[in-house]
Amino acid sequence: MRFLTGLQPSGQLHIGNYFGAILPAVQLQHKGEAFYFIANYHAMTTMASPQALRENTRSLAVDFLACGLDPQKAVFFEQSAVPEVNELAWILSTVCPMGLLERCHSYKDKLARGIASSHALFAYPVLMAADILLYDSDAVPVGKDQKQHLEVTRDLAGKMNEAFGSNLFKLPEPIISESTAVVPGLDGQKMSKSYGNALPIFGSEREIRKLINKKIITDATPLEDPKPTDHSIILALYKLFASEQDYDTMLAHHRSGGFGYGQFKKDLFDAYWEYFRDAREKRDWLLVHPEYVDDVLRTGATRAREEAARTLARVRSAVGLV
Repeated sequence: MRFLTGLQPSGQLHIGNYFGAILPAVQLQHKGEAFYFIANYHAMTTMASPQALRENTRSLAVDFLACGLDPQKAVFFEQSAVPEVNELAWILSTVCPMGLLERCHSYKDKLARGIASSHALFAYPVLMAADILLYDSDAVPVGKDQKQHLEVTRDLAGKMNEAFGSNLFKLPEPIISESTAVVPGLDGQKMSKSYGNALPIFGSEREIRKLINKKIITDATPLEDPKPTDHSIILALYKLFASEQDYDTMLAHHRSGGFGYGQFKKDLFDAYWEYFRDAREKRDWLLVHPEYVDDVLRTGATRAREEAARTLARVRSAVGLV
């Protein structure tokens, strides 16, 4: 079983990214072959600054490794290190109906958020399909917002198989992650950098304490009274980091009264800080050993290109490009 995941280098990672994409990817690397890439071609649809793209790509590589990606178990590389993906995207685009792309909601959503229209933004699902099909992926972890793009991939693979040979491409299966829906931002909305409500994975102790204390808004319930538990941001976040026993204790304290929100926020910070302790230590090591990160990405790119070359040779022969 081969898994594939791509992450955009869009800036500082937050815990929504972690529980929605990073953690599932780390877990999957122990269950089969894993190909994980930094989607810097995709990031160009929304990022105009070359410096920001370079810095974010590097930061994502470091953070992903710090959070548990094992280069002995997963092939880890930059998307742009495998230019074969662009040739496959072109070939796929020759069988891709315009209507298929026009129905993709992500394009409309991004336009609604003020992102400038471009061919790359419109054709994003075709490049994503090439990402997946280039490595003969069996399964792709996707959130609900990306499920439609996986369906596009399956449609294009089916069209290619019908036109050029039934065994040309596998039809990859989605692994739908529900976890992103249960990570609220500090204001209760879905966690997003664009909403300014994110809790980063990595940050200084002072920065994180300030975010938790200032950004999580609580009501005016007196200390001695029970606190509401429905839709509690503190409880929802604490559940991600604390043991089941500790979570049950905080829940009981909410219901019994006699405990203030200040104490609950302190407990939340302590659980968060301990949860990411090992990742922070690994990240600190990686930052002073950049040559290790370079070697991991270089080795991953070599392995990915070997796989890509085999797939593309098969496709070129099938479509008559030999």
